[in-house]
Amino acid sequence: MTLDVIKEFLFWCVGINYAILIVWACVFLAAHDWLYRLHGRWFKLSPETFDGVMYGAMAVYKIGIMLFNLVPLAALYLTT
Repeated sequence: MTLDVIKEFLFWCVGINYAILIVWACVFLAAHDWLYRLHGRWFKLSPETFDGVMYGAMAVYKIGIMLFNLVPLAALYLTT
């Protein structure tokens, strides 16, 4: 496996993961009540707690994208 293949793979990983994050945020903003009712069937959360959990999960996901995809990609581009 060459460095070019790894760079291309990481580039696509970043794009796909950010697309997932954007769709997640758009669904959360556009269909908040529906999403809250859907998760309310399984978990007893107040709307404020639900919002906090969702924002926290999005933040962790974004940090994961940066840590596992974006930083290695930037390191490869800077070193080669």
